Formats: sequence, C-alpha cells, structure tokens
Amino acid sequence: MADKIIEVRDIKKYFRVDKGKLDKARAKYLHAVDHVSFSIERGEIFGVIGESGSGKSTIGRCILRLLEIDSGEILYNGTNISELSAKQMKQYRRNMQMIFQNPLASFNPKKTIGASFSEIGKVYKIPKAEIDKKIHELVAYINLTDDVLTRLPKELSGGQLQRLAIARALLVQPEFIVADEPVSALDVSVQAQILNLMINLKKDKGQTILFISHDLTVVRHVCDKVAVVYLGVIVEMGSTEDVYKNVMHPYTQALISAKPKEHPLEEKERILLEGEVPNAINVKEGCRFANRCPRFKEGLCSERTPKLKHVGGGHYVACHYPIGQKNI
Repeated sequence: MADKIIEVRDIKKYFRVDKGKLDKARAKYLHAVDHVSFSIERGEIFGVIGESGSGKSTIGRCILRLLEIDSGEILYNGTNISELSAKQMKQYRRNMQMIFQNPLASFNPKKTIGASFSEIGKVYKIPKAEIDKKIHELVAYINLTDDVLTRLPKELSGGQLQRLAIARALLVQPEFIVADEPVSALDVSVQAQILNLMINLKKDKGQTILFISHDLTVVRHVCDKVAVVYLGVIVEMGSTEDVYKNVMHPYTQALISAKPKEHPLEEKERILLEGEVPNAINVKEGCRFANRCPRFKEGLCSERTPKLKHVGGGHYVACHYPIGQKNI
C-alpha cells in the first residue's frame, strides 16, 4: 500500500463576509474550500492548480493549520492534526514547513539572513554548532555563497531570496513542505533554477511537497500528481501526465489551452471562457463552472452539483458531461 503522509478528508473553510452586520442565521459566507479530499504519498510532489481566488492557497494553509478548518479531517502520518490543541500541534510544526509566494516579505527586513536562520535553531532548541553547520551546508546546496548570510533581505535578488526561503524550510529537516506559488514572483529566467531545485529536493532528499501554482506548464514540469481547483472545489485530479494528455474537465482544458506554444510550428487553439466567474458567497446547488462552460446543458448542470468520481487509472473528474466520457 502507498505510504500516505497527508490525507485531506472532506475539509471546508468558509469566511464570513458580513461579520457583525447580521445574525448568524442570515450571515453570508465565502466558500473558500468546500468538501475537498485528496492524499499525498511520501516522496511525491503534489500540485494544486487554479486561477487566482480558486482557494488553492487556502488549502495549503489549512493543511498546516495556519487557518483552522470548519469541518473535515487533516491526517499527518495517520494522526488527525485538525483536532489537536495549539500546544499539541507544536510538536508537528518542525516536520511541516512552508515556502511563501513573496520571498522578500517572508524574511524579517531588519535582520540579516544568517540571524534569521539562527533564530530557527533557537526556537527548536538545536545546538548552535549543529545549526551553523546545517546552514552552511544548505547555502552550498542552493548554489549560493556564505556571504549572503551577512546581508539584509533587501540587498538580495528575488531568486536568491527564494532559494534561501527553501533552505530555511529545509533547516529543520521537515517531512512535508507546502510551496505556495514559489516562482510566480520571479523573472522567467530565474524560475527554472527554483523549479530544478524543487525537483532535486525530491531526488536527493525524498522530500514530499504540496506545490501550489496557477501555471499548468510549471506543474507539469515539477509535479507527479495534480488537483485542479475551481471556486473552492476539485474539478479534476490524477497523475499530471494523465490529466494533461487525457483532460476530461472543460476548465482544465481551458487552462491547458492558455499555455504558450512550446514550438513556433505547434498548432493549438486557445479556448476563451465566456461569462463571469460566479460569486463564491453562499454558493447555490449546481455546477460552479456552469455559466462559463462550453458543454453546459440546462437541467443537470444548473440543478445538481457534480461529485468528484473515479473514472479509472487514478483519474478523477467532477463533471456531468466530461470530455471523452459518457455521463457519470
């Protein structure tokens, strides 16, 4: 059986948008994450992809309990961490780290990189000699020199800072890392370096990573599996190559069509989605993608919410009329 390090079971996270204005019974909630389930196997890179506002970053923060879920379960190595107190959760923090989207904002601007790294050793009570040795090893691993440790964050480039953010996450040797759009704030010329570093983490250290992105090209290059998220729900999930080559959901198809050509002679047609993204507040029954979907049919699509169902080979889709399949 597969060794699952993370299991997400039917989690929900709603944000109240009219707090203090109405009584709870009449309150309005933004459905950021709505009945999401998936698992991540040890040593794999699992991608979560979607447009801005789809809820992908919220999923990552819920797994690490930077946000508390409203219902559902989050299992880490079989332990339901969603039920643990803050004190109980502290022992798991060392094994679960995060790489944030903006590397500059994730470092203390008044401290040198070396001071920020050393502070982590103090928090986790790691002997100074041990933490210093680890810092120098990791700086070399990310192809930087020790002089970066004496500099302030503002004195470094975005690519250098993001590599240092990865090194910082690795400093306490975590089993699991959430990487929240780690290359979106970087120049294209620097992105490849960071992506290759993520791949090397898997090869060299067997690192397990939840990789959040809005770019399917990036996800295909890095991830073993992918979950496509739209307005807080997973609409398609499976191995990255299978989802890419045997796309079944119209939303995934549109995301793939937006990918730039890999060769000047490549023939491809861009699928432009019409209609506005629906409101995620107090979502009604029916498919959330219905008003933008080219396969929309009145009745089933507008009246019944499609469930995520297995269609073979570890491939899942939530669509009443999936591409290449009969109704499911």
